[in-house]
Amino acid sequence: MNTMSVSRRKFAQLLGAGAAAVVVRPTFSFAKPTQSVTTPLAEGGNIVRLSANENPYGPCPKALEAITNSFGLACRYPDEHNNLLIDKLAKLNGVNHDQILLGDGSGEILKLCAETFTGPQNGKLVAADPTFEAILNNASANGAEVVKAPLTSSFAHDLPKMLAATKGGLIYVCNPNNPTASITPKDELRDFIAKTPRETMILVDEAYFHFADSPDYESVIPLVKEHPNLIVSRTFSKIYGMAGLRCGYCVAQKETIERMRRNQMWDSVNCMALAAATASLDDLDHVPTGQRLNREAKQFTTSELEKMGYKSIPSQANFIMFDCKRSVVPIIKAMKERNVRVGRLFPALPNHMRLTIGKKTEMETFLAAFREVMA
Repeated sequence: MNTMSVSRRKFAQLLGAGAAAVVVRPTFSFAKPTQSVTTPLAEGGNIVRLSANENPYGPCPKALEAITNSFGLACRYPDEHNNLLIDKLAKLNGVNHDQILLGDGSGEILKLCAETFTGPQNGKLVAADPTFEAILNNASANGAEVVKAPLTSSFAHDLPKMLAATKGGLIYVCNPNNPTASITPKDELRDFIAKTPRETMILVDEAYFHFADSPDYESVIPLVKEHPNLIVSRTFSKIYGMAGLRCGYCVAQKETIERMRRNQMWDSVNCMALAAATASLDDLDHVPTGQRLNREAKQFTTSELEKMGYKSIPSQANFIMFDCKRSVVPIIKAMKERNVRVGRLFPALPNHMRLTIGKKTEMETFLAAFREVMA
């Protein structure tokens, strides 16, 4: 074997062979749902972080083992090893290898879409209000006009209004939506994709796909085959607990992938992230366990909030958004003073708080602090 590179086969072997086992594996267990994950504060004490929609349980044991076993690859560029993960993702999603593009989290995918499909030459970006703001900032930086369409009264995307607002360019649909945790019904979304002219690109962000269990929700990846203007993004940051490792991907037709790749930085996904993501797909218990733990903690939290008179938007994600009945800004500040971090202000819903669902102990800490603040 060429000593200057590590073959794809060798990389696959390293995922499970313990090639770099001299490094002690982190003492973290996915199987401890009652253990609270806190972050040290510079001034001492700990914070409960419920502000970024992270997965408090972290990567699965197989992913942690794969990271440890791949430390020996840290001196190598990762480009030779992308194919192993891409092959697994293509099989999982029922598409071809050339229909997958990896990214440094799904955030890079969103940025690539803005750079490729919006701007003075390509057209505007149309998105919901409120929604995940990163791609709006990306499009603005690319010189594109950004048009915001308010959500409907049921917190779904107003797809007819969004379609009427653009010709060409890009329409961004976050489903389930961040920050509202709401969904746009599958029939409405399917009809919208069918009606959208091919010169207008559609990006459906499915970062929270794994948490949605409504019969009115479905992934639109199967529609990519018939719609060359459809792109679907996914991430390993949420259900797979890899927010700090940065790995995501998108599914689209080959020609669309090739257009996006021209704007991509080389080797944007590192070896550790590739190893962890590849191993995560082999752990069949990780996703259902994460879904169950999130569902239980979410039901507990929304029930307690409802007893206090605070109503949540029906959630299909690993976070909730609920009405505090007054400006959320001073509440956020007061919670921070009590070492509990919650979501930022979303101007379209100034009285609503976005709250990540952590472990039950973390939610108990939040509820105690919230009762104190709102008393």
